[in-house]
Amino acid sequence: MEHKVNYKFIYETIKEDIIKGVYPTNTLLPTESVAAQKYNVSRPTISKAYNQLQDEGYITKKKGAGTIVNYNPVHSVYTFGLLLPGAGESEIFSIINDQLLEQSEVQGFNCLWEGATASNANTRMALIESNCDSYIQKQVDGIFFSPLERVPDADSINRQICDKITEAGIPLVLIDRDIVCFPQRSPFDVVCLDNFNAGCLTALHLIEQGCEYIYFFQRPNSASSVNMRQAGIEHTVQEHNLPFDRSHIICGNPQDPELIRRIPIIPRKTGIICANDSTAAVLMSTLAEADIQVSSDVAICAYDNMKYSMHLKHALTTFEQPCRELANVSIELMFRRIRNRGAVAITANLPGKLIVRESSRFIG
Repeated sequence: MEHKVNYKFIYETIKEDIIKGVYPTNTLLPTESVAAQKYNVSRPTISKAYNQLQDEGYITKKKGAGTIVNYNPVHSVYTFGLLLPGAGESEIFSIINDQLLEQSEVQGFNCLWEGATASNANTRMALIESNCDSYIQKQVDGIFFSPLERVPDADSINRQICDKITEAGIPLVLIDRDIVCFPQRSPFDVVCLDNFNAGCLTALHLIEQGCEYIYFFQRPNSASSVNMRQAGIEHTVQEHNLPFDRSHIICGNPQDPELIRRIPIIPRKTGIICANDSTAAVLMSTLAEADIQVSSDVAICAYDNMKYSMHLKHALTTFEQPCRELANVSIELMFRRIRNRGAVAITANLPGKLIVRESSRFIG
């Protein structure tokens, strides 16, 4: 008696035949009844294999016409829309944006970029919504989106944008962060810094410098990626049997002198990790006004490695994001998504690098 094969084997075999040209574009696959006899399986097994091939865009099942092969080995020139609102605030998004544009020339796809680089968060919000509508109207083949942050209703707006793109049937890859907070997970591919690891490494660095009291400073309405950095910091500090609870998380304006004075700084034993370089730069200035000396009283670390970070009064220790790699992996996932619309969503957490400078070393 012949051994019966499962639908997965049939799916893989027919898919390979389609790619090899055994079944050319616009030709018909065998009927489900004929295929069932060929593979010695039931018709529902063949139907399941055909359905998966249809979900992935290889075939189309048309009632009364048969099952038509869609696959075309001649690649189209794809056009992707860029929705990177953070390019108006952080250099990392400008680098990612530039790398996407550079790779479009190398890999032969088109990019639409309609700006959204305004420095004001509310202006960026309005631009990003109109640009999204424009890309949908132009029927782009995919959209790269870095979710909004630092506006009160950012979460709602991000969901609305993703819903619009999904309803239009356009593949979507999120860059830098998800639209929901961990442990929740959206149904989209996400490419980002390994923020938990980044939090662990910055905390470990400060502990190695002798810090026994570590605080995390963030601005209101920060991105979900900031929460992951905080989680990494908390994990590492507590692993070293040092205190870290809600009182060690400071959320506010780094320009607020009253807020800064309330931080219980014990000289040469206190470290502050800021959510990003821009927060750290402002905080360092406010600390100086309060007569608290960086590198003498307190150690400072941050994230992003902005160009100005090394030129501050105290060169800033910061965690460098792998911006070009973020762009490159985003492109890989976009093409994967185009080839297989039903593929499981992936989160690609990429490693960064701690750049140690004066601000986290105690001197004197």
